[in-house]
Amino acid sequence: MSEFENGNEGRSISGALLGAIAVALIAAIGGLGWSYSLQNQLNEAKRSLVLSQQQNKDLSSALSATNARLTASVEQTSQSSQDAIEARAQEIMRRESADTAKLEKQQAAANQQISTVSNQVSAVQTDVGGVKTDVGGVKQDLAATKTQLQSVMGDAGVMSGLIAKNHDELVELEHKGDRKYFEFTLQKGAKPTLLSTISLQLKKSDEKHSKFTLEVNADDKKIEKKDKTLDEPMQFYTGKDPMLYEIVVNNVSKNKVSGYLSTPKNAPTITAP
Repeated sequence: MSEFENGNEGRSISGALLGAIAVALIAAIGGLGWSYSLQNQLNEAKRSLVLSQQQNKDLSSALSATNARLTASVEQTSQSSQDAIEARAQEIMRRESADTAKLEKQQAAANQQISTVSNQVSAVQTDVGGVKTDVGGVKQDLAATKTQLQSVMGDAGVMSGLIAKNHDELVELEHKGDRKYFEFTLQKGAKPTLLSTISLQLKKSDEKHSKFTLEVNADDKKIEKKDKTLDEPMQFYTGKDPMLYEIVVNNVSKNKVSGYLSTPKNAPTITAP
């Protein structure tokens, strides 16, 4: 081999080596640059992570604080609401208690009034019952009186109307309204007693035998009714248009008699001067 060929071969090896070194150097520089870029990116990522972690920590702290405030607020609101509810409930219970007491008082008063009215009604019913009993008794008495009233032949031969043997029977006759009646009591030795248009005077009384003698003054004439008996109708006519008058004595005692004068309803009446 020639020297020229050896020289070319030596230069070729050196150039290849240099090229390889240059490529390696470029690759190394490129690797350093990429490594540097990756390191920067890693550092940036770390800073971002640290910042995010700090933000998360701050956010968590803020959230905790917010939760605490919300919890306290809710508890305060709940307590206030509970207090308000309890106060309202107590007020309602107080009012209901007062209303109940008032209602009970009114009910007691109403019961008292009802009791009073019931007692009054019972008393009235008792009185009404008594009145009914009295009325029933009066009716029975009147019925008995009606059965006792009877017609009797008078001393003038005229059938008398019903005669009364006592005051109650006379009241019954007055209620019938057929005639007018005048009660009297005569004392022996007294002045004549004016009845209707006549006058009567007792002359004698016999209590033991229930007999008496009367003097009748009618139409300026004296008529003696002598030795008459108890409940005997003494009859006479008097007046311008003669009307039948009757005298009945139903009680005879010592020096005193009592009875009644019966006249027609349309008979005139003269009062004492």
